Amino acid sequence: MEKILPLIDYGHLDYGENKVQEALDKWSDIKSKKPDIKLHLVGKLQSNKVKFAVKIFDFIHSVDTKKLAKKIADEESKLKKKIKIFIQVNIGYEDQKSGVNKEELEDLFLYCKSLNLDVIGLMCLPPANHDPDPFFRELNELNKKLNLTELSMGMSSDYVKAIEHSSTYLRIGSEIFGQRS
Repeated sequence: MEKILPLIDYGHLDYGENKVQEALDKWSDIKSKKPDIKLHLVGKLQSNKVKFAVKIFDFIHSVDTKKLAKKIADEESKLKKKIKIFIQVNIGYEDQKSGVNKEELEDLFLYCKSLNLDVIGLMCLPPANHDPDPFFRELNELNKKLNLTELSMGMSSDYVKAIEHSSTYLRIGSEIFGQRS
């Protein structure tokens, strides 16, 4: 937090976190004092953490199953709070990564809409050690096909390419704050 507080004082409002518990520990007090801060969950969300995630986050970038979508919708209803949602796409068909397969994307999108979730865009993590260009291009095309306006793609190593493919949300933690210890 000692690296983040000066940015908050400067007026930066959007911050990403990978883990729900870490976000609760770090941000609960600050968000109560500074309600303009927007917190983004960019890591995997386990269904048993949904009630905590909906409480503290304003954006969830990693919705990838109907089960998770349903739990988020139920929790939003209980808390009378709307979260902005990105559907995570496993754009490179990687077994070790989360995300819905491209063939199942439209079905998950329509299910989320039927639950009245505020789906604003798609998110992906392209395969490491590959040119991200074709993956970012494809996600942008899928996003347009669904008439979505926001794209969450690009990290410290590939954000310039992501911007070239219309990314609107970048995840640039290590470039700003350094590598995590």
